Amino acid sequence: MRRGSPATLVLMTSTGVTREELRAAQRPLREKYQSDPTTAWTLTHADAEFADPGITCTVQTWAGPVIAGLQPATGGTGEHSCSTDMILQALLGCTGVTLRSVATAMSLDLGEVHLRAESHYDARGTLGVDRSVDVGLGPITVTITVTADLDDATLQRLATSTERYCVVAHSLRQTPDIRVVRAAG
Repeated sequence: MRRGSPATLVLMTSTGVTREELRAAQRPLREKYQSDPTTAWTLTHADAEFADPGITCTVQTWAGPVIAGLQPATGGTGEHSCSTDMILQALLGCTGVTLRSVATAMSLDLGEVHLRAESHYDARGTLGVDRSVDVGLGPITVTITVTADLDDATLQRLATSTERYCVVAHSLRQTPDIRVVRAAG
């Protein structure tokens, strides 16, 4: 996605999966995790390397490599993906999948769906111009627009359940432990 374009995700009208099919697919997992909680611990990872020139980092994704670079507010040209955009994109991916799962479990057809994540950050923090300025994104707002005619209580339940079960949203609440280690040689 080019810098400046909105981070959006459009979902189709129907999931193609019924509530019963979703429950049937998740039932054995729920039972397994309930009987042996240690099996619920799932390793997830991402890999990146300095494979491209400049102040960049090439991140391996399911869609192929993505070159992350400096945001224009910190000296970048805008030709590479910005990490802050990537955070918002990951959040929208997780939010969209979670919302779609919740809607399927509630047997709801949401119609056409548009998600948008927005935030801001003060570049003075990341550039070290003013150490009293926080480094990182400010509050993030995810707005989900649906075309289905749903009552306010249903919309609130969708929002509450999606927020409750979105892994990326919860992960953003914690600062990651960053370690730099020497390669074994």
